[in-house]
Amino acid sequence: MPRYARRSARVILVDSSDRMLLIRSALLSEGGHAWFTPGGGVKWWEPLRMAAARELWEEAGLRVRGRQLRAVAFTTGRADLGFANGLFRDDFYLLRVDSHEVDVSGLTEFERGHYGGFRWWSADELATTEETVFPYRLAELLADVVAGRVPSPPRELPWHH
Repeated sequence: MPRYARRSARVILVDSSDRMLLIRSALLSEGGHAWFTPGGGVKWWEPLRMAAARELWEEAGLRVRGRQLRAVAFTTGRADLGFANGLFRDDFYLLRVDSHEVDVSGLTEFERGHYGGFRWWSADELATTEETVFPYRLAELLADVVAGRVPSPPRELPWHH
């Protein structure tokens, strides 16, 4: 298994209106902002699902158990975020909910410094937006999830265009 400079666990949170929650955050190396799924770095001792559940609680105020999350996608690639440089891997877990009132009071100090809001997106909105959204091809994954085609095993999404 490759040695990663950073592992992250992220959640594709989809509500009963088939919209996905994304968080707007400042890009560290390039300036500007982009939209990301809730999630973040995995602590050395954490199982990936547990890290995804913790991040969902911190960033969206939704408490779940790791076993409720289903692995659906991953990305790998090289990046320099300033605090980590090298090969990265992000693992994405699906959670469907009826609805959820987002609560960002659990953001860490670092996250608060980069936070730019949140929004629920449909697959069509994601497919046609001019905004930067990570990972790439997220609209296709959401469309598949909405249609009941949940990837198994997890699908690799492109790290870049």
